[in-house]
Amino acid sequence: MITYTNIIGSSAQEAYSDKLHDLDHADKLDFISLSSDNIQRKRLKVVSYKGKECGIALPREQKLYDGAILSLAADYALVVRCADAKWLRCTPIDNAAALELGYFAGNMHWSVRFDKNILEIALKGKLQDYQERLKHLCIDGRITLALDDAQ
Repeated sequence: MITYTNIIGSSAQEAYSDKLHDLDHADKLDFISLSSDNIQRKRLKVVSYKGKECGIALPREQKLYDGAILSLAADYALVVRCADAKWLRCTPIDNAAALELGYFAGNMHWSVRFDKNILEIALKGKLQDYQERLKHLCIDGRITLALDDAQ
């Protein structure tokens, strides 16, 4: 069993997204799924989707979150998934904005779902990372963002 003692970064960060994408296509990306209660813990034992036994022992100043990267190597990555993921609701002002938003979200390989004319993005990292990435669409009012608190 490997014990992870540090969070490397967020899967939503641009610095990691290409590497994680490549590992996913090579079937070398692994996940652990934690409930909202367990994601608050600093120390626990879990089994990954690929069946690897993992220990987590984080320092006090670090908190697990959906999208936290625990391992990132040339041949393997381990990412935390929260079973109770939150969704960022993106409302485009018109069809052109909707098309640009959809194209951008697809290029980012974000998990999305639709609620009529609203695109919802599963947050797999810090909300601020997503807001920063979508800033170019928000500045001129082409889209508005809201966190889905109903989840």
